[in-house]
Formats: sequence, C-alpha cells, structure tokens
Amino acid sequence: MPVALQTSLSLLLMILLGYFLRSKLDKEEHRKGLKVVILDLALPAMIFVALLGIKMEAELVILPALVLAWNGAMLGAGYFGLPWMGVERHSAAHRTWLMLLPSLAPGLSCFPFLIEYLGEEALAWGALADIGNKIYVLIFAYLLAMAWYYRVHRMGRRSNGEKVKQLLLAMLKEPINLVLILAMILLSLGMSMQTLPKYFGKSVLMLKEIMTPLILLFIGMSVVLKWKQIQAIFSVLMLRAGISLLLSGLVVSLFPFPSTAAILLTVVFPLSSCSFWPFAHMSAVRQLELNSENLAANKTFDLELGINILAVSLPFSTLLILGIFSAGEYFTSAFQIGTFGFLLILIPLTSKAITWVRGLDITLDLSKNQDLKNSPTEGR
Repeated sequence: MPVALQTSLSLLLMILLGYFLRSKLDKEEHRKGLKVVILDLALPAMIFVALLGIKMEAELVILPALVLAWNGAMLGAGYFGLPWMGVERHSAAHRTWLMLLPSLAPGLSCFPFLIEYLGEEALAWGALADIGNKIYVLIFAYLLAMAWYYRVHRMGRRSNGEKVKQLLLAMLKEPINLVLILAMILLSLGMSMQTLPKYFGKSVLMLKEIMTPLILLFIGMSVVLKWKQIQAIFSVLMLRAGISLLLSGLVVSLFPFPSTAAILLTVVFPLSSCSFWPFAHMSAVRQLELNSENLAANKTFDLELGINILAVSLPFSTLLILGIFSAGEYFTSAFQIGTFGFLLILIPLTSKAITWVRGLDITLDLSKNQDLKNSPTEGR
C-alpha cells in the first residue's frame, strides 16, 4: 500500500474516532474547550518549532501578499458569481457568503496535514502565508461588516478608529501571532531550537506532538450529516475550491518553485475551510441590531446560514486536502491542478443548469395547460 494512502487512512481513522466521541462530548463547552487547547497551545507550539527551523529569506515576504490577493479575488468572484447560484444580490444571505467565502482557517483544516505530509518547513511557510489572511479576516472583514450594517440600516458613516485599534490589540494578544513575532525575533538574533534552554524546548515539543490527534478528533466531532440542508452550501464550496485551484494552477505556471512541497502548499492552502472570525464579526453586528428595537427586524446577515457554512466547510476542506495529498505528486503540474479546478466548477454549474432547465420545462408545461383551458374548443 502506498505510504501516502496509509497516512490518509490513519488520519481518517482519527477523524472517525472523533465522530464516535460526539455522544460523549456533545455539549458546546466541550468542543470550545478542545478548540482552545488546539488554537492557544498545540498549534502555536507547532508553528514555533517550525519557524525556528526555517531559513528566513526575503522572497518569503511574498507569501502574505499572495494570500491577500486570493482574499480579494474570492470576494470579487463571490459578489458576481453567487447570484448565478441562486443567492439574491444584496440580500442577507449574499452578505453572509461574501463574509465567509474569502476567509481561511488553515489552523483547523490545513496545518495538521502540512506537518504530516510535507514537514515542518512547509508548515512554517503556511504560517507566514496566514499573516495575510489574518489581516483580511481580523481587519478588512470587520470593516466590511460594519459598512454593510450602516448601509442596511441607512445610517451615516461612523468612525471605526477605536474598533480597529481594539482589533489590532486583539490580534497582538492572539497566541499564534505572539508566537510568530517571538519566533521572528529569535530568528533575527540567530537562535534556533537547539540554542533554547532544554526544559523550555522540551515543553514546546511535547505540546507540538498533541496537535495532530487533537485537531483530527475535533474535525470528527464537527461533522454534520444532514445532506438536505447542506446541498446548496456544498455546491458553492465546490465552486470556491475550483476557483482556488485555477488560481493556484496559474501561480504554479507563472512562477518557479523551489520544491514539490512548495507547489503542494500553494495548492492546498487556499482550500482551507472558512474562518470563524468573519462569523464573530457578523454576530457582533447582529447583537447591535438586537440592542435596538428599530433595527432587530432587519437583519444584515443570516447567522443560521453562517453556522451551516462553517459546519460544512471544515469536513469538506479536510477531505479535499486529504485527497490531494493522497495523490502523491499528481497535483504538482499546473495543467492537472487547473483541470481538477475546472471539473470542480463544472459539477455545480451543470447541476444548476439542469435544475434551471427542468424548472423552465415545468413553466412551459403549465403555460401550455393554461392555454388549453382557455381555448374556445375546451369543454365541447
């Protein structure tokens, strides 16, 4: 059995164990506690170890810029493409999709597989790339949410300076960002894991080792199996993945890459699940609306839709990334990456076209029957 397939099966087994644990860890605080351990302890430790093993080069600064460009491209694609999928433009659902589609949560859906398949250097590259995504989800997404809130309720523009300041402070307090800053300072001083005190390094390494099993169990506990409720969401997420793969294929064809790992990182990183941060901004906006009797009836965002998108996005991205890694080096060719992306786009669009044609046929049949009823020969 190929090594890549064995690795995928072992990871899927951990996800399955998490699914079976759902009945024992069925309360929201259980999963919230597990997520805190993952995002505030295990993941920062893993990123810290990975960053201290990387050779810093000026070229790596392009990684956050490329991710920010992806955020912008997905925002534009969502604005113009969602109405084709039946989402009414300028509706609460449209705004909800536009908040979540361009966001990424690589910590929950991508980083564990980077370390398992590509190693610590690829994980460090992914952590640096995520800086661009963090700027988008923490700052730009918040400003976008507030702009829509003011527009929906026809308010004049208000100063967001204090709110932005609070978000920047929160960004600096986040453990992953503190680890990034600390690791870069240590790297600039020429330090590495070997030069740190042994007791400190050993503690960090112990935390790092629990990352992968914990996050796989968390994914298993988050899986939602209600197909009728998720069909439309699944289709849009497939379009998101297809567009991402087309963009990745374009980048791979235009730029030279130092290794196969770098190409695979370019392919899988944009396939990460949607982030929880935009949902937090939408929840804050909804709370503002609920605090005012005049605003409560008019929703800027559809929070129920947002929850469902997040629930579907995590397992969808996980399985897609696992499938790409399981294929070995197949997805290192720009042509193969682009072809797969085109197929992912074609599937939901074809399904939508079939549905539209069937609806048109029904409309024509109803019109024909109505014409027959109104015919002068009817009833003779």
